Amino acid sequence: MATNTAMNTAAGTAAGTAAGTAAGTAAGTVAGTVAGTVAGTAGTAMDFTGRAVLVTGGTRGIGSAIAEAFLAAGAEVVVCGRTEPAAPPGAGGRTARFLAADVRDAAAAAELVERTADLLGRLDVLVNNAGGSPSADAATVSPRFVARVVDLNLLAPFHVAQPANRIMQGQENGGAIVNIGSVAAHDPQPGIAAYSAAKAGLLALTRALALEWSPKVRVNHITTGLVRTEAAAQAYGEDGGAAVAEVIPMGRMAAPGDVAGACLYLASGLSSYVTGADIAVHGGGEFPARYVVTRPRAT
Repeated sequence: MATNTAMNTAAGTAAGTAAGTAAGTAAGTVAGTVAGTVAGTAGTAMDFTGRAVLVTGGTRGIGSAIAEAFLAAGAEVVVCGRTEPAAPPGAGGRTARFLAADVRDAAAAAELVERTADLLGRLDVLVNNAGGSPSADAATVSPRFVARVVDLNLLAPFHVAQPANRIMQGQENGGAIVNIGSVAAHDPQPGIAAYSAAKAGLLALTRALALEWSPKVRVNHITTGLVRTEAAAQAYGEDGGAAVAEVIPMGRMAAPGDVAGACLYLASGLSSYVTGADIAVHGGGEFPARYVVTRPRAT
């Protein structure tokens, strides 16, 4: 499966090599500095020492960056996936623990949460990051394909959140759940009909669970835009994403660390009154097509 943002494609004309290099450099800088930024948070609202975090799909890409950010902030972290990575995420000389699980299966998801709580002694934060979909023609795609996309992107987060909520409700300080969504929920693109519908459902689910599980458990959503990851590289074109970066107001695609930073905020005491929220981490979205085709261009 591709990452959550792999199919959020953007239209734009080709940009120069310099633009692509600048975008890549900016993204790399963000990714490289997140751990350093949060490492000095001891004693602050961003200090997660003694807190237990579970990140689904946390072995690569966005999920790995999220796990590393929490580790750097002092948390104990468990990541899951269907296949064990060569090396789990690590930061500050500490590494995440890995548990194999297919979160599309409700029983497996419940066991994952229980094992995490047993390993770490509690569960304070759940980040539902696992998700994604390859592109497919809605006119010919099979029912099985649609079911699998919905299972991974909508049902799996619920399968994990439900047992996590049971544990968090029994803790004095409750807990926080962060669902990683996509701009596809707001702005569907061709080729990702099932994915767009599932991600729209995840946003609605987030708001519904926030209503039901507050005040003990806060549930929030992050809308991710285009994120520069290895798994999603094929979606960005032969120019390395330079043309895509041109249609993003911030002038670059997100780095995984941008999403990780938002997760830290939503899991911290700084957001203690925030629940049912949708935080957009998409660099301002995309310029409207009429602006892209008519704006003056540098020569």
